[in-house]
Order: sequence, then C-alpha cells, then structure tokens
Amino acid sequence: MSAALSVALEPSLGAVAISELRRLSGGASRETWSFDATQDDGSLRQLVLRRDPPTRPGWPGTMGTEARCLRASAQAGLAVPQVLLDSDSPDLFGSAGIVMERIEGETLARRILRDEKLRDARSVLAADCGAFLAGLHAIDPQVVAPLQSADPLKQIRLTLDALDMPSPTFEFAIRWLESNRPQTLSTAIVHGDFRLGNFIVDEEGLRAVLDWELVHLGDPREDLGWLCVKAWRFGAADPVGGFGTRENLLAAYQAAGGAPVSLAELHWWEVFGTLRWGAICMTQTHAHLSGLLRSVELAAIGRRVCETEWDLLLLLEPVVTTEALSKSALPKSAPPKSAPPKSAIQLDQSQPSPNQAPIEGLHGRPTAEELLQAVREFLTEQVMPSTEGNLSFHARVASNVIAMVERELVLGPQQDQQRATSLREFGVGSERELAASIRSGGFSDNRVALLELLADGVLSSLLVARPTYLDSPITALPSTALPSTDPPSTDPPSTDPPSQ
Repeated sequence: MSAALSVALEPSLGAVAISELRRLSGGASRETWSFDATQDDGSLRQLVLRRDPPTRPGWPGTMGTEARCLRASAQAGLAVPQVLLDSDSPDLFGSAGIVMERIEGETLARRILRDEKLRDARSVLAADCGAFLAGLHAIDPQVVAPLQSADPLKQIRLTLDALDMPSPTFEFAIRWLESNRPQTLSTAIVHGDFRLGNFIVDEEGLRAVLDWELVHLGDPREDLGWLCVKAWRFGAADPVGGFGTRENLLAAYQAAGGAPVSLAELHWWEVFGTLRWGAICMTQTHAHLSGLLRSVELAAIGRRVCETEWDLLLLLEPVVTTEALSKSALPKSAPPKSAPPKSAIQLDQSQPSPNQAPIEGLHGRPTAEELLQAVREFLTEQVMPSTEGNLSFHARVASNVIAMVERELVLGPQQDQQRATSLREFGVGSERELAASIRSGGFSDNRVALLELLADGVLSSLLVARPTYLDSPITALPSTALPSTDPPSTDPPSTDPPSQ
C-alpha cells in the first residue's frame, strides 16, 4: 500500500516517501490507516487514509460525498481535517478512500471522559458540539449536493424487515415513535454519526469531527439526539455524550444560530437514535453472518442489541422497567435471601473446589467451559499484552465473546425453558410471534404485563451478553419537559416519565 499511496499523492505533494504505515484499531465499517509522507525538501506530512474494506466496498459515490462535506465544513470554519485526496474508485487505494491530515489529540472516548488533563475540555465540550452542529446545519445543502434523503423511521422499518431479526422491544418502540412524532424542521446536512469516537479532543475542547460516511439530508435534530444516545456515553452519567447536559447542548446550539429545540423534541430523537443504533448492530452482525465480511467484531456487535432494547424500555417506560428489574433480580431457582443479583453473577471456574465430584461422561475434563476459559486466558494474558493496534483490539473482542459463550453455557438452558413458559402463558409461541403481534397493535389491554414480559426477556439476554450493563448510570429528563408518553390510540394512556 505504501507504493500506491506515494503514487496517489504525487500530484498534490510531489514525490513523497511513505513511512510509519499502520492500521488503527476500531472502525467496524471502514479501515483507518495512519502514515507519514516525507517530501523531497524533507518536510513531513502526517496523514490518515480512510478506505472501504477491499472485500466490502461501500455504496458508490459515498466517499466523494464525504469529501465534499468535509471541504464545505472547512470552508465554513468548522473543526474538520483538511482533505488532500479522495477517490470513489478502487484504483488508488484498493478501494474507495480519502486521504486527510492527521490531527493531534485524543480520540478514545473513555480517555476523553476520564483523563484528568481533559477535565477543562469536558466542561466546554457540550457547548462546542452545539456550536459545531449549528454551523453544519447552516451550510446550504446545495453546496454538497447530491445528498441522500429519506424518512428515517421508514428506513428503520425497511432495514429491520430486510434483516428479518424480529425484536418485540423494537416493535414496541416503533409504535411509540410513530404516534409521538414531532413536526419536521427544514432539512439540513446531517452528519449522521456525531458522537464520541468520532471526535478529536485536546485540552481546549473539540479539535475535529471525523467519520462522515453517514452524512445525509435530514432533520437537524437527528444529530442532537444521536449525541444523547446512551451507547455513546461509554459508562459515564451525563446525558450528552457522557460529558454534558441536554440543556447546555441545546442552549449552545441555539446561541450559535441553530433552531430552537425543546427537550421533548430531543427526547423523541434520542429514542429514535437508540432504536437506530440497535438496527445498526443488527446490520453489522448480518454482514458477518451472511459471509459478506467475516469478523469477530461484527459477530460480537450482534449481542449488543439487547443493550439498546434495555435502553429503549428505560426511555419509554422507566417505572415498569425498573420494577421488572427488581422482580427479576434474583434467579428463580435460588432462595431469595441467598442469591446474588443477576448483574453480580460471576462465572469463575478457574479454581474448582477440591471437593468437586469428578466429572464423568464421554468427554471428561477439561469441560467445554474449561476449554473456553483456557482460550480466554490465552488471549487476555498472552496475546493482548504482546500485540498492539488492530490485533490487540480484536483479541480483546474475542476474549469478551468467549466470556459471553461461557455465561450462555451455564445460564442459557434454564433461561430458554423459562422464556418458553412465559411466552406460552402470554399466548404466543415465539419471539417472532410476539413481535408480529405488537406490530399489529396487539396487547393493548395488557400493557403492563407486556412491558414486564419484554423487560424479563431483555434482562435474560443482558445477563449473558453483558451483565455489567445493568449497573450503568441512568440520567432522567425533568418530568415537566417530557413529551407525551401515550402509546398508540388503541392503548390506555401511560403517565410514566421517560428516563435516561
């Protein structure tokens, strides 16, 4: 690739020598490569190449669209990297790609949220984000035309139908979104993925906004709501990206020229964004399952769907959902006083009891669980410490997947039996049938029981996929600022304030 980059950059930089080429970790849909380009006069350009995976090309024209939006944003004085070269053809980089300047600063979300040297930056980051989005949404869309535009909720429905991975909770959320939709605003350029992980931050605040591959025409509030989705708080409590308040974000947005946005409107878009992230998780894991792009990271993302389901239930029906958590917190098979909370269950088989009865059977020991544990220890104790970048990142993902499988081997059989019984008692035979019934407006006379059934199923999934997610903070909106939580007209009204 070094030779290809040297040739591609010659028209803009002259003859250059490429060095320090390495792939950066992260990025489930695009590859990111860091490199240095040394010119004949000795000057050094620190650059980044973002390209489609050669085996999974993106939608034709997407890279050019991204480059046009970056250039227009730079012209408007927004914090974006300078674009040197872009191509929608695979001829230059092996796939469509963009070369841009490399900007110094922190990109890792957890460091941005926790590093002491970035404390001052965190205090202004919500305001920086509001001002950036106001500037972006003020750019004339014709400057970067053409951009794709579609009804976002209809797109979610089409995506879920095409994936054929039914989620009863998603159907419940779609019904709420359809019946509580705010009036649309004038369309604007929407970044589409505006959140931590796509920011470069230094001690002074926001340095650059990256990853424009999802840019499109749409409602500007979509970017604001996406920044508030719980997944992008990375375990922190503050509702705006883990670093700010909704009020500060909206005030800065309006002060910089953005349209006034109410907390109720923002809430709708936060619910939509949470559902959208769940659909993206499904889409990415489908790429793995279909064989389009085999990846342990994409496979693991599929098990994050239950996180978005839990977030949706908390956003829409927090009281019923948290009550369901309390009722389900103790395993049904254990005495209530002696059993630990579900989120505290640990599966540690590294030290078998000396009094443990010998395991007899066709395969003997090590058991399947013990073999998985051995592989997980190999990854965490040997592979990860001796590698870096993309390989170390995927080793960590693989270790998490193995831990997930360990939990499912222990908990799954009983969970499956209990879930089948619960569904039968509710009058349906499967999750697919439950989802279809919710979509058609069923269970309007049994809303609380339906929510308890949804919450119980999501809790079981979380206990296997990521039990510690149940311990993550929840940040509520003021009840006086909330939109109506009335379900579709066939349902009785709900007075539960949304949360998170």
